[in-house]
Amino acid sequence: MLSTRLFTALILLTAFLAALFYLPDIFWAVLLLGLTVTAAREWCRLGRFSIGQTVLYMIFTTLLGGELLFLTSMAVARNPADSSMIWFYIASAIFWLLAVPYQLVTIQPIRNVWVFMLTGWLVLLPACLSLYQLRAMDPLLLLGFMGVVWVSDSVAYFIGRTYGKHKLAPQISPGKTWEGVAAALVGVLIYALIWFCIVDRENKLISLLVPLLLVLAVLGIVGDLFESLLKRQAGVKDSGNILPGHGGILDRIDALIPVLPVAALSAILFYSTEL
Repeated sequence: MLSTRLFTALILLTAFLAALFYLPDIFWAVLLLGLTVTAAREWCRLGRFSIGQTVLYMIFTTLLGGELLFLTSMAVARNPADSSMIWFYIASAIFWLLAVPYQLVTIQPIRNVWVFMLTGWLVLLPACLSLYQLRAMDPLLLLGFMGVVWVSDSVAYFIGRTYGKHKLAPQISPGKTWEGVAAALVGVLIYALIWFCIVDRENKLISLLVPLLLVLAVLGIVGDLFESLLKRQAGVKDSGNILPGHGGILDRIDALIPVLPVAALSAILFYSTEL
């Protein structure tokens, strides 16, 4: 199982890096829209939508996501740090910093299908737009923010599996431990200090780099727990089966979804002060 996960992860990483650095903007947007629609299909599974509701949701996700990506592409062509989509990122930040922690504490399912649909758009669309805009700012910046999740997940997995004794959220994800969380934060702290040492010190973003990356690491853990909660409430092990050893798209990007909009929001705010 581990070898399958590692092989799939290697293929995904290679394909992602090739797309990140070499795909023209239009094809990057098409790729992001395709991933978002695929994730929306998995969201329908977690919400236990009917066939009609699933078709409706995917059609509207395609139309809405396509239009927002078009508007974002036009805006960032003029200025990569354009703030046109900042309200989507702010709404996403509020959702992940306030609403989701409350949901994790109360463990109450979202019973209204329309609320679940709107929640899905709030989860998926800002992440999609932030992937496009952060790449327009600097592909290496996007890669750096994504690295926070990769470092956090890897360190938490291996340390938690070896030394973890105190469960983080046994009713939601029994495999996660406080030891894993602590190790993840230490790993991200080291990662942030390395980043701090190699980037341009004149960039104003650097002054808050370390605390920002630690906050992003915590958000990644929150995103992971939130998807685990939804899967548990839906009675499924994985959101899908498109990725061997990893499950679905949501299973692979659950920790990235809350991180990227907040990262984009931070980058926009700090880069705009330099103008």
